[in-house]
Amino acid sequence: MSVPPPNRRQLLQRTGAGFGSLALTALLGDEARAASPVVSTLAPREPHFKPRARRVIFLFMPGGPSQVDTFDPKPELTKQHGKPSPKLYLGQKRNLLASPWRFQKYGQSGLEVSELFPHVAGCVDQLCVLRGMVADDVNHPGGCLQMNTGERVATRPSLGSWVTYGLGTENQNLPGFIAIGPGPLIEGGRQYGAAFLPAAHQGTFVSDLTNPIRNLKNDQVGPDRQRRELAALRRLNEMHGADRPEDSALSARIESFELAYRMQVQAPDAFDLTREPDRVQSLYGIDRKETATFGRQCLLARRLVERGVRFVQLYHTTGGFQPWDQHSDLKGGHTKNALATDRPIAGLLHDLRARGLLEDTLVIWGGEFGRTPAAEGTNGRDHHPYGFTMWLAGGGVRGGLAHGETDEFGWDAVQGRVHVHDLHATILHLLGLDHEKLTYRHSGRDFRLTDVGGVVVKSILT
Repeated sequence: MSVPPPNRRQLLQRTGAGFGSLALTALLGDEARAASPVVSTLAPREPHFKPRARRVIFLFMPGGPSQVDTFDPKPELTKQHGKPSPKLYLGQKRNLLASPWRFQKYGQSGLEVSELFPHVAGCVDQLCVLRGMVADDVNHPGGCLQMNTGERVATRPSLGSWVTYGLGTENQNLPGFIAIGPGPLIEGGRQYGAAFLPAAHQGTFVSDLTNPIRNLKNDQVGPDRQRRELAALRRLNEMHGADRPEDSALSARIESFELAYRMQVQAPDAFDLTREPDRVQSLYGIDRKETATFGRQCLLARRLVERGVRFVQLYHTTGGFQPWDQHSDLKGGHTKNALATDRPIAGLLHDLRARGLLEDTLVIWGGEFGRTPAAEGTNGRDHHPYGFTMWLAGGGVRGGLAHGETDEFGWDAVQGRVHVHDLHATILHLLGLDHEKLTYRHSGRDFRLTDVGGVVVKSILT
């Protein structure tokens, strides 16, 4: 005698106490034994054209590293140290402040790098240094949002979300977009959120590096029982969603349960850094107190991208929201931050190259803006979005190249200007995506990452 199909109220009554076997049978029949697979929103998709890069690691330095103290040497700034700046900043007259760090040429390319980054300097022939970066916001919240989402207000999807929306991901047993930061973020989840894109494209945030994915192991029931419970839960959610076809949050919830089930197989291995030999952990600086935290982040990024995660974003947030925000104590703050990140970043670049991953992995370094060449107080620099530095490596960009330049003091980008929209357009291009075609219909218009701007910087491509 067959069991009549239950109505929604009966289903909730039967399953609310923990998915008993009778409820499962009544709900699913044969489906309880073999649930049909869910077609993932993150299934791999074909790019618009042949890509140079397949994946991205974004090393985000919140607060704004100073361009004239890191990768953009200014001899004239040194000569004019202490003299009034020829340019007012926000209507204020300030004195010029020379960099307290020396610059030196490295590699076959002869690119100059500050002594703040001796290990990254050893990788200079893989770096494409963008010395003419330009953004629009002088404050951290809007600056961070623009660099991460293309817009200064909290209404747009993040770069990683657009990438997974356009390409999906290569490993269906891990999230397609993972953000890692051991401290708090200004604007929080908006930096890696999906906004109006389907919710499955938002980043999975990892803040605890010792226990990255909590409750990953189910000690209460076995895999078969879990599969039956998920099948029942999925059927309930699908019944609930039948009248709500546009509710992407519900679709994302269904997929998240399925992904969590699959992650029990692969995630423990992917996040387990103890599987790496001592020499590799040392390469990333995990054996040193000052570099251990960011070293773990960088090694985890490598392990994730080699397992098919499409987009990994690392936030250097140890010590606060904006660790690179040196309005005072420039020398102490930048020294501490560079010490914490230099060796891990170089280790990441060396490791990716040794494994043959760098050629199709795009690595990005930078903050939301730079710092003023003039002093704030006696030993600080203010926010400065009108001419700053970022760099790219691998993934189809020319190494050993300095693109663009700022004026003799480091105030304004005067050649090779690259706006944030141009940077985003170039990143998508390297991944095989046309930034003008990668759109999503929302509120009556087609949105894109680059809004109505953006030009691919073709001169930096291989």
